[in-house]
Amino acid sequence: MPSNADGELTRLLLTRYSLNKDGTVKLDSDTTFLTQINPADFKHNFSIGYDTTKQQGGAGTEPKFSALGDEEVSFSFILDGTGIVPAATGQSLDVKEQLLQLSKVVYDYVELKAEPPYVRVLWGTLIFFGRLKSLSAHYTLFKPSGDPLRAKVDVSFVGAMSKSEEQRITSRSSSSELSKRQTAKEGDSLRTMCEAVYGDPDMAEQVARHNNMVETRELKPGQEILFPARA
Repeated sequence: MPSNADGELTRLLLTRYSLNKDGTVKLDSDTTFLTQINPADFKHNFSIGYDTTKQQGGAGTEPKFSALGDEEVSFSFILDGTGIVPAATGQSLDVKEQLLQLSKVVYDYVELKAEPPYVRVLWGTLIFFGRLKSLSAHYTLFKPSGDPLRAKVDVSFVGAMSKSEEQRITSRSSSSELSKRQTAKEGDSLRTMCEAVYGDPDMAEQVARHNNMVETRELKPGQEILFPARA
């Protein structure tokens, strides 16, 4: 379980934030949620998208990189209103009030924009910036009045990349020697495909040389063409 340099318990902290015009993060230190009991486990998922389109009559295909998929984190934690576990600093022991505060941080729509907020997840060495994907509360203990005394909360967040981070990744990708492989369709010519890929049909001669082609007009349906990265 994470602790600081003095060996003290570090609680998982959720902080609402917004993005400045330049894409940098602006934390809202007044809208936070601190877990009373830290998660027992924590999932951090990464994914990659591939194009697995098969050619007509083909027996199989080689997965071709398409794009980076969503990064996600998910975890569960307990809210306890019995008094056995002390409340987190600045927060109520009441389970309903804790859930209201959690909702204010991760769920309630941002005013004017009518969209869910951005949330920073901070726990130990983990720093994750994202938006809520799902939240559910399972009540397991009640007062005689029916008010909840304990609840298990499951949350998951999907990564939200700031504009500046996205630009850095896009710049890194565009500057590397990445090639695109496209499959010709009925009626395609190298010029029309270059228009679609580069926005420049005059790239046809360069692409033809790259693929050791002589004819640049009509292509055979299903024919694969490798389009090199532009210098």
